[in-house]
Amino acid sequence: MSAAHLTYAKINDDMLEMLERPHPSYFLLLLGFLTALCLGVISLAIQIDVGIGYSGISHPISWGVYITNFVFWIGIGHAGTLISAVFYLTRAPWRTAIYRGAEAMTVFAVMTAGLFPILHTGRPWLAYWLIPYPNQRMLWVNFKSPLAWDVFAVSTYMTVSILFFLLGLIPDMAILRDEATRRGQKLKAMLYAPFALAWRGTNHQWIHYMRGYLIFAAIATPLVFSVHSIVSWDFAMSSVPGWHTTIFAPYFVAGAIFSGLAMVMTVLIPVRVVFGLEDYITDHVVQSVCRVILFTSVIVGYSYASEFFIAYYSGSPYERAIFYFRPFGVMDGWTLLGDQSIGFPQVAFYLMVFCNVISPIPLWRWKIRNNLVAVWIICGLINVGMWFERFNIVGSSLQREYLPSSWGSYWPTVVEFGLTVGSFGFFFTLFTLFVKALPPMAIMELKEAAHPPMKKEMHE
Repeated sequence: MSAAHLTYAKINDDMLEMLERPHPSYFLLLLGFLTALCLGVISLAIQIDVGIGYSGISHPISWGVYITNFVFWIGIGHAGTLISAVFYLTRAPWRTAIYRGAEAMTVFAVMTAGLFPILHTGRPWLAYWLIPYPNQRMLWVNFKSPLAWDVFAVSTYMTVSILFFLLGLIPDMAILRDEATRRGQKLKAMLYAPFALAWRGTNHQWIHYMRGYLIFAAIATPLVFSVHSIVSWDFAMSSVPGWHTTIFAPYFVAGAIFSGLAMVMTVLIPVRVVFGLEDYITDHVVQSVCRVILFTSVIVGYSYASEFFIAYYSGSPYERAIFYFRPFGVMDGWTLLGDQSIGFPQVAFYLMVFCNVISPIPLWRWKIRNNLVAVWIICGLINVGMWFERFNIVGSSLQREYLPSSWGSYWPTVVEFGLTVGSFGFFFTLFTLFVKALPPMAIMELKEAAHPPMKKEMHE
């Protein structure tokens, strides 16, 4: 991005052009996402009217798709914090073009994830019971439960992510405010002004802004590793076979970064093509993200193999049985028999392995990493695989616990499918509105990246 033709004026024009009146195809795309969202709302209305039993959740599968979606969306949200905070502290130059979109994804993904524990209760209007608050009956949540820890972890993560996102917007909102004022668009100027916080770009403001941004990055960095570790403790703190293992915390964190970066590419590659942002989201940026995806893919694949080895080496028949059940189902001798020989957990297992371990292998070749279509398809497969990974963890272990009386089978119902589709509709609706309402790329940081020698002049 250090090309000479990327002047400050051109960067302003390119970024502001993205916020102009949208093409009719934009409204068609938005309508599709709103339709998916409406499907989720209708499914939720049916579940509330008929009851939680209308979903596939019953004994022994007490979690199912809803907690799968919760863990999946929390993982998607980790990419924004990783790119905007961790890579900022390590001064990775390629993060500049994509961190704003990744930050927005973080906020929207955490908002989406927060819906599912509420929906899973069956009585979403009583969701405030999850929060410890003074009440007449002097009842408190169970602070020993990892599910209560989730409330604190996710709410803290969402608060820091939103504040970090708004802090990064301040200089750009000042540009939008001044541009709207110059064009005589008073309403837009009034909307942008509160978010600009009287920004004038003085040396005094820049000093405090950069210090504040550095502090937020330092605060947000531990959240990348702590939040999903706490989510993993929902499983690891139990005694259920296949869950009670110390590998879950790093395993979940690596999977979260893996799926989050894949979603970043899934979303931003179309943005690059539609808006012609080849000068900003360059091939080098795409290749750098692909390298991190490859690295986390290796960690995830190693974790899969480690789980099977740990189950074998433990000598526990219950651990061995659950890891035999995941790929092969119920078996009697060498013949597939039983109430569910090959079911949804087995489908989830093979899709998980193919999408997360096998499909990223072509990214080792430079030509594949340089092919946007191939990268986009592989990242889409990774998103599918990571969803099935979360279901593989949730569903298979609950189907085969210690006692045969606790065994059962599980297939998602139409309501659960509708709510899952609705969650994707909710996420992509928010992101589609964001692209046309706020700068999806950090204007001020693009200017610094385009002309590094002028950085000192910008602050003076």
